[in-house]
Amino acid sequence: MNLLKALFAGGNAMTSDEAKDRIDNKDGLYILDVRQPNEFQAGHIKGAKLIPLNDLVNRMNELPQDKDILCVCRSGSRSGSATRQLSHAGFNAFNLRGGMMGWQRAGYPVKKGK
Repeated sequence: MNLLKALFAGGNAMTSDEAKDRIDNKDGLYILDVRQPNEFQAGHIKGAKLIPLNDLVNRMNELPQDKDILCVCRSGSRSGSATRQLSHAGFNAFNLRGGMMGWQRAGYPVKKGK
């Protein structure tokens, strides 16, 4: 079961509550949204940076090596893929379990626009 959890969660994962605590504590968590621009503009976590999943391989040089990276998408699937890619490239990456749907279900704020 842990293997399946790791595969679908993208290895390391964080719940919305864990992510919100880290964001509130300003502990250097880098938030990477891997959705498409129109999805991002419809609502994202404040402070998130947008790099669509299909651009990630070519834009990894834009990411910090010295921070934990929280990967975010709509449901946790694309961000799971991003988490695996980044982990294999040497980054300390985490998947937001449940994605933005889970974040919003938990009642956390969403920023609209860019």
